[in-house]
Amino acid sequence: MEGLIIKVVSNDYTVLAKNKTYICKPRGKFRNNNLTPLVGDYVIFDEVNCYLKEILPRKNSLIRPLISNIDLCFIITSTRYPDFDSHLLDKLLVLIEFNNIKPIIVFTKLDLLKDEELNEIEKVMNYYKKIGYEVYKNTEVDLIKKCFKGKISVFTGQSGAGKSTLLNKLNVNLNLETNDISYKLGRGKHTTRHVELMSIYDGLVADTPGFSKLSLNEMTISDIRDNFIEFNVYKDKCKYRDCMHLKEDDCFIKNNPNILKSRYDNYVNFVNERK
Repeated sequence: MEGLIIKVVSNDYTVLAKNKTYICKPRGKFRNNNLTPLVGDYVIFDEVNCYLKEILPRKNSLIRPLISNIDLCFIITSTRYPDFDSHLLDKLLVLIEFNNIKPIIVFTKLDLLKDEELNEIEKVMNYYKKIGYEVYKNTEVDLIKKCFKGKISVFTGQSGAGKSTLLNKLNVNLNLETNDISYKLGRGKHTTRHVELMSIYDGLVADTPGFSKLSLNEMTISDIRDNFIEFNVYKDKCKYRDCMHLKEDDCFIKNNPNILKSRYDNYVNFVNERK
């Protein structure tokens, strides 16, 4: 039978097939072939003896969170406790674009900002909208609900950004554990301890453990450049076709007033990090 892995705890794989779930074990060949079944994997399994037989081809996968075959990635972006981090947001966007997943940015905790701070964040939000991203406030619940239908989605972002809180607001029946923010550290504590796909508005969504570090090691520096989506609008105006927008002369990207300064600065940081 063909099914979808919706939960992994230790060596138990929960597989959904024909509106029924099965707790399965992996066959030894997965370990021997260094294959790890992931939440989001479509698999062939023995429904009588309850073991996984084959992992079907993936269209994409992420390491943090450990999940595959994602259609949408909601980047839950805190503006206070923890404070807004453009470096983390842009790194997530680059990785998500590189994996051919549609990103949706959701800003949280806007009510904790002073008027001047809120104005600055709204300028940032408008920029990301202008370059082509879907951007929402966490209060725009009805708009966010419409995104899930027929999709496998994942929520990701810093610990304490409000991922589980937003999911509970979208569907109170989920009743996900949340925790207080450590104001001394300026971040949250992990409350999600495993990856699990849950039914929501005719789709599936995963809440995932928080994280603090992301690697660009699977990307080349050209990949990083090409996944800053607004750069592609201007790249043909650069003097060199393969311009990296760093030290080249007659580059149309450097110091371009139409590009958010933090975006360009983060791009340079990512390239240097990858080098």
